[in-house]
Amino acid sequence: MAKGHRSQIKRERNAQKDTRPSAKLSYARVSVQKACFVLDAIRGKDIQTALGIVIYNPRYASSLIEKLLKSAIANAENNNGMDPAKLYVEECFADKGPTMKRVKPRAQGRAYRIEKRMSHITIVLNER
Repeated sequence: MAKGHRSQIKRERNAQKDTRPSAKLSYARVSVQKACFVLDAIRGKDIQTALGIVIYNPRYASSLIEKLLKSAIANAENNNGMDPAKLYVEECFADKGPTMKRVKPRAQGRAYRIEKRMSHITIVLNER
């Protein structure tokens, strides 16, 4: 059990919070594997390069990640007062979300399950 007063515990928890600018997209209708193809391409790159990669990538996930990346840049600029020219993608990952289960009728009265997967995509930026 934690020691100290409730306000002290909250103060300590808030001191450990991550101050890096980030953006998160929850329940994106794209599987983790498909999102990771795009995320792997932009990890560690500076903002201009990452935006160029995402804009000209033909995958569906790249349009979602483009909006998310622009949101993270805006968060860095407005909330943290960072210079967009010095930013780079420090972390980006996709976590597994819930799966919608659908049924498709098949031959001889059988039913096949179709799984429509979702993911939670996170982008974390930092300054060089």
